[in-house]
Amino acid sequence: MSEIVEILRLGHAGDGVTADGLFVPHTVPGDVLRVAREGARGRVLEIITPGPSRIAPACAHFGRCGGCALQMMAREPYLAWKREQVAAALMQRGITGVPVEEIRAVPPGTRRRAMFKARASGKAVSLGFYEPDSRNLVDIGQCPVLVPALAGLIAPLKAQLAGILRPSETAELHATATDTGIDLSVKLTRARAPDLLMRLSKIAAGLKLARLSWNGETVAMERVPALHIGRFTVALPPESFLQPTVEGERILQELVREEAAGSPRLADLFSGCGTFALALSDGRSVHAVDSAGAQIDALEAAAKAGRAKLTAETRDLFRRPLLASELAGFDCVVIDPPRPGAQGQAQVLARSAVPKLIYVSCNPASFARDARILCDGGYRLARVVPLDQFLWSAHIELFAVFVRS
Repeated sequence: MSEIVEILRLGHAGDGVTADGLFVPHTVPGDVLRVAREGARGRVLEIITPGPSRIAPACAHFGRCGGCALQMMAREPYLAWKREQVAAALMQRGITGVPVEEIRAVPPGTRRRAMFKARASGKAVSLGFYEPDSRNLVDIGQCPVLVPALAGLIAPLKAQLAGILRPSETAELHATATDTGIDLSVKLTRARAPDLLMRLSKIAAGLKLARLSWNGETVAMERVPALHIGRFTVALPPESFLQPTVEGERILQELVREEAAGSPRLADLFSGCGTFALALSDGRSVHAVDSAGAQIDALEAAAKAGRAKLTAETRDLFRRPLLASELAGFDCVVIDPPRPGAQGQAQVLARSAVPKLIYVSCNPASFARDARILCDGGYRLARVVPLDQFLWSAHIELFAVFVRS
């Protein structure tokens, strides 16, 4: 049974919301639709009157592929909605009066990391992303989000995998466009065998990959996958954490440099391979901390080669946050945690005497929770800059600055 509804606003996940709280994916405010109600969600059967911000999606796979949620929305209202999500998250935690700056945005065709799924069906291989909230794999032939090097990998990778995957077998593929070529990591539940490794090695050669890894083991490496940060070169371990786009990374590095100016002693928490630690290391003392030992080793090697005044520590900051006594010597702390945020470290920072904190987040909700902790501990949230580098998704990056009151 169908009904006619009007979309009034977008929810925090990017779904349209009606007056009675029905969530309808891939809709915009002002849409008048015929929908089928399926629990708390509606499935669009017909667009009767399109909303003023509705546009044609950029990709033929949009609507089925779970990679994008908001291609049907014009750029300006889409970016305004993302900025509003940051302000709303802060308001929910009682943080008001903080100006949220205009959102910075990267263009299409810039995402340098992707996690594909691949599945064999007969002699063919489907490769792409799952449908939303399902394990149905959408076979894609294009992706306007990805950098050309990764988008151009889709068709030849399917052809190469056809000779490896068994019927109904699924592989997970982590592909990263590094500064020296594509780094491909293949996860496949299968016993290690010489013929499998040989076939994977042939894939690496056929696709001219910088490196191919299988279940964490390097199978072939033509060039060391590397990231250039200023005068430093980081040799990347497989599946290293990088900012999603080079453009977004540069925006964040510029903001961090600007706010860290005049701070000679810094700590970079959840440092990864050194996106900020190395960008800040010229002429300063930097201490980098991360739980990923391989990434810390790569960061340390790059710093040593570049003769930076940098120390590094492998440490799980969720279980063992830096103590207030350990933080006492720093003029500024940069923190860039994963999506869950850094509640434990924020609680310690709130009791510290560090003059300035720079917080980079990919989740406004966990950021707002941590910001509340810091503000209650005597910090003032001085600056918030949203960044859209998760194009056409509901995810939002942000940059923020806290100063001791």
